[in-house]
Amino acid sequence: MSGNDRRRQLPIRTLHDFLLEINEEWSRFRRGSLLTMIITILLFLLFIPRYFVLTLVSPNRFDTIIAVAIIIALFYSVYLAFRQYRFYQRWERRIGLLLHLEERLLDE
Repeated sequence: MSGNDRRRQLPIRTLHDFLLEINEEWSRFRRGSLLTMIITILLFLLFIPRYFVLTLVSPNRFDTIIAVAIIIALFYSVYLAFRQYRFYQRWERRIGLLLHLEERLLDE
């Protein structure tokens, strides 16, 4: 097996390549979690009032259970997206510091 074949099989060639790849993808992930939060909140604000007005005018037990389940699921989705956003925000700084340290060490 030649050196080029072995290099292609490895998941990352160097720590530097790994850090650069993470740095490029990081903002996409953070934006995605922020977008998920916004969309979920909009769905909650648009769907739930409409559901209550149209379906629960003469509610039965099944409609009430569905409405409560939807509300819980939407709140949980917003909570998870918020936690993801905080995670990406916190680790973006750490990876940026690591990249800066790596550049400084390579210059020396």
